[in-house]
Amino acid sequence: MSVDLAAAGARPGVSNAEHAYAMIRERLVMLDIHPGEPINDEGLARQLGFGRTPVREALKQLERDRLVIAYPRRGTFATAVDITDLAYISEIRTQLEPLAAARAARTASRETRLRLSGLADEIAALDRDEDPRSLLRKDVHVHTEIYRACGNPHLEDVLVCQDAHATRIWCLFLDRLPDVAGHIVEHTALLRAIVDGDDELAAKLALEHVVGFEQAVRAVI
Repeated sequence: MSVDLAAAGARPGVSNAEHAYAMIRERLVMLDIHPGEPINDEGLARQLGFGRTPVREALKQLERDRLVIAYPRRGTFATAVDITDLAYISEIRTQLEPLAAARAARTASRETRLRLSGLADEIAALDRDEDPRSLLRKDVHVHTEIYRACGNPHLEDVLVCQDAHATRIWCLFLDRLPDVAGHIVEHTALLRAIVDGDDELAAKLALEHVVGFEQAVRAVI
């Protein structure tokens, strides 16, 4: 289930369970719900304005995403952020991020290319002094748009999930990472390579971005 976190609630046809999923997922990814924190479905339902059933359905999906874990008779908890997972996540992303970027460059529709071109302009002009958490949300948005543009929903689902876990690791070290804005601005060239249909360059830049992410995190561990 790939949901655009920023727009999930605004799109017609999105169920309450999908809306709840998007909202809870963002809190988990951005560590607003802390790793290991217990999750009370009744309390969440009140906060989000839903009944308990949509929230419970959302939590089932989030458990499949490995963002929450349910223990019999103990309850549901946000999963821990384990830095040892970085190597596993990077192993997947170094293979699949270039594939998605190259596929988007080859197959994206004209409408999608126009949207990515506008996004590239927005990223190029971002305020480098912007709050790091806001910048990180832009990073997630760019990745989500590229995955969608690749036109392969199965590949999109895998990468959305892996990017969520990578973002949780990034959040864990956000106050220690230098030049977060520079990491986000890197997407400008990648987006423009996709818009221009240059699949080889898009794949190369996507790989460099993923490798750079892992190196930046390991440098501050």
